Parts: sequence; structure tokens; C-alpha cells
Amino acid sequence: MKLYTENYPAPNPRKVHIYLAEKGIDTVERVHTKMMEGMHKAPDFLKKNTLGQVPTLETDDGRFLSESIAICRYFESLHPNPPLFGRSPYEQAEVEMWIRRSEFRLWTPAGQVWINDDPRTARVNPSQFKEYGQHMRKGVFAAMKFFDKELSGAGPFLVHDYFSMADIVLLCGIDFAKFVNMPIPDDLTHLKAWHARVSARPSARAEGVPGAAPLKL
Repeated sequence: MKLYTENYPAPNPRKVHIYLAEKGIDTVERVHTKMMEGMHKAPDFLKKNTLGQVPTLETDDGRFLSESIAICRYFESLHPNPPLFGRSPYEQAEVEMWIRRSEFRLWTPAGQVWINDDPRTARVNPSQFKEYGQHMRKGVFAAMKFFDKELSGAGPFLVHDYFSMADIVLLCGIDFAKFVNMPIPDDLTHLKAWHARVSARPSARAEGVPGAAPLKL
């Protein structure tokens, strides 16, 4: 199999890198698809993923999958242990719940800040709606406050004592928010403690393409 991917700080590829590291899957070839060189928009790549996005997985039989969660679910079926999408039907639903909450509450506004209120994206988006981007920063911090409250009475992870794909999704979102100049406020102590725990896991430092330089934005 081949994983067409990009290095840190690209947040969606990073979800897959961390997932594979947690599962101990090291047999997938990494193909460095350099976003700053437009490799993800090249005609040959668009045949693999018409949206021109990474990560994209090429399976052993030549088919293609995109979207980070879909790719991880595919690997989960092939390599069920250790499970990262839940150990029981109820836990599986909990993991899905927290993934959705992370995506809608944090990832969505953070993405709009990146698109509309960051000078690094002005070159590719000359029609930035800066007022909207600045407004969405409030949404990111509101999301952080929500997660801080939810973690205040829980276990060490989003699904109690069980590290899951939900923690991977939130970690990548929180770190990307910091990259877009929105770090966790100091008064959100529960979220900061959670972030320290998950960041200490070796998988959090998983490389995208070994030996390749980080993405420069």
C-alpha cells in the first residue's frame, strides 16, 4: 500500500501518521506529496483523488481512499488490535461522538481562521474574508472551553481511561490551532493537562515521510 501524504504541520495527514504509529503498522509506503510544490493538484494525482487532497491511500489492488478518518477505519478493519475506534458497541459510539464534536466544534472554525485570517494563505486565497476569520477565532476558543469543561470530570482521555481515535483527532486540531496562533489559554487547565498527556505518547511525534523536512508554510 502507498500513503500519499505530507509532513507536519499538515493536520489531516498527521491523524493518519499518529494512528499508524499507535497500531504499530510500519509496512505502508509513504509518498511525499509536497503541497507547496502543488503535487496534490497535479493531473496524475487528481486521478487518485479528484479533490486534490492528502492523505490519499492506494490499496494493494490499486484502488484509492481519501479522508483521514476513512483511511484509519480501513486499517482498523485490517488490523483490529489494538482497537482505536472503541472496544464495545457503546464505546464505538462514544468515539464517534467525540470525533464529530472535535470536527464540528474545533476543526471547522480553525479551518476558517486559517483560510480567511492568516497571512500564509493570502497567496492562494486573495479574497480572504478577514472579519469572518477573526470572528471564527472566538469559535475556536469557545470549543477549547467546551472540551476543558468536559474533561474536568472525566478520565485521562476523551473516552474515560481509553485512548482512542477521538484523542488523535482533537490533538491534531489543538496543535493546528496553535499553529494558527490560537494556543490553549492558560486557565483551561483540564484541557492543557489532557494535551500534555497525549502529546507525551511516542505516536504524537510520528513522522509523516521519514527523513523529509517538515512542511514549510
